Amino acid sequence: MYILLCCDNSYYTGSTKDLEFRFNQHQAGEGSNYTKNRLPVKLAYFEEYDRIDFAFNREKQVQKWSRKKKEALISGESHLIPQLAKKIFKNKEK
Repeated sequence: MYILLCCDNSYYTGSTKDLEFRFNQHQAGEGSNYTKNRLPVKLAYFEEYDRIDFAFNREKQVQKWSRKKKEALISGESHLIPQLAKKIFKNKEK
């Protein structure tokens, strides 16, 4: 599972069996329609899994996260993620 930082400062989350190959596809404009229009991209974060289905499930989980949660993960401050999730939930209740 990986997170790319796009040139427009947005994030793209994906999963792959070969990160280097997939990253090069993104840079060549062949990775996805989203990144194709937001080049160049930079690898911001990645996690490795033994099985692609685990990576895919993690991708889908992280895709739903807010920008702040993704940035906490990227910066190595994963301890903040539960707190950020609670803040978002509380704000939706108001």
